[in-house]
Amino acid sequence: MHQSCGESCAKPARRQNCNLAPLRCCILSMTAIPSWRPLSAPQDWNPHCRQQRAGKQILLANKEALVMAGPVFMRAVRDSAACLLPIDSEHNAVFQCLPSRLDGRADLSAVSRILLTASGGPFRTLQIKELAEVTPDQACAHPNWKMGRKISVDSATMMNKGLEVIEARWLFDVEPNKIQVLIHPQSIVHSMVEYVDGSVLAQLSNPDMRVPIAHALAFPERMRSGATPLDLAAIGHLQFEAPDLIRFPCLSLAYEALRIGGTAPAVLNAANEIAVEAFLTGRLRFPDISRVIADSLDHIGSGRLEGLESVLEADSRGRMTAMKLVQSAEGRAA
Repeated sequence: MHQSCGESCAKPARRQNCNLAPLRCCILSMTAIPSWRPLSAPQDWNPHCRQQRAGKQILLANKEALVMAGPVFMRAVRDSAACLLPIDSEHNAVFQCLPSRLDGRADLSAVSRILLTASGGPFRTLQIKELAEVTPDQACAHPNWKMGRKISVDSATMMNKGLEVIEARWLFDVEPNKIQVLIHPQSIVHSMVEYVDGSVLAQLSNPDMRVPIAHALAFPERMRSGATPLDLAAIGHLQFEAPDLIRFPCLSLAYEALRIGGTAPAVLNAANEIAVEAFLTGRLRFPDISRVIADSLDHIGSGRLEGLESVLEADSRGRMTAMKLVQSAEGRAA
């Protein structure tokens, strides 16, 4: 999605001519292509790279760019003086709770913790022993948000939140031990920021993606989003709890990949995509998703993150390893 500054463009850009982004008249670009695909594009027309080099305003809704290539991506943003605004509801909430420096960038000098909230998905209270029998349709029945099937399964495993932890680490340049996840079943508080003086600021709204999109589109001003106004009296109470890491091992795997560093997050993301697809097509049981990811990380480990080439190589290895593991799991189940 591109927002024009009002200048006219003579003809629509041809993809093969590498003019898709940045457009001469483009003042901001929203990147919402799912999965790893934007990073796999040649850098000459890669929407991330082109907008960064042009110093444009980037509205980022794609997690994988920061999960797989966080240091590389953020270095390009800084070098080009591009303005990066998060669209993901949790990261947009954090951004809204942070003060800005004179140059417009977020100031984290007095921040002690970032608190990312998670609904807990459809299996938050299900008996753990019953997880082996859940179906894809059950995993995709999110209690609060309407999402695609892949991200719905990620929410059910809490890998989605794990990816968001990695995203937050690079987006806000904060150490992993300062990023905490809280279960919040109502999905009203989208994230919080705790300061060194003990103050905690939170961003609240009904679960509606129009809110963070409107914030980013209008930034630094505000515009109407069309979302239903929040009625706290009708909601009555807000609940918070610590995540159960036995129930949600994918969250621990994401923290572990972040701790290992290098290309480990790219392997994590690749293995997760293969495992989730296998679950959605009936080839893998729900608990086996985390097992395939863990075994993929063990088999491959981590390499040096030197650029997009190393990221894409790790992604390819992660996918091939995960596919073999899925095939092995199918063989044992037969």
